[in-house]
Amino acid sequence: MDQTYSLESFLNHVQKRDPNQTEFAQAVREVMTTLWPFLEQNPKYRQMSLLERLVEPERVIQFRVVWVDDRNQ
Repeated sequence: MDQTYSLESFLNHVQKRDPNQTEFAQAVREVMTTLWPFLEQNPKYRQMSLLERLVEPERVIQFRVVWVDDRNQ
């Protein structure tokens, strides 16, 4: 993502990337609205792509593993 983007374009990028994650997008908006002035004054953090890495939602993949013990139970 371009390093000269605005807060709104950044938030739109997050929303488009994960449109079904409404709570996550709301949390990103709340945090980034607070952090954005600091990030504008300290561009080194934006240049290292920290924002993109911070707003990568965790994913949980769940599956069942059926197994048999030594007694075939």
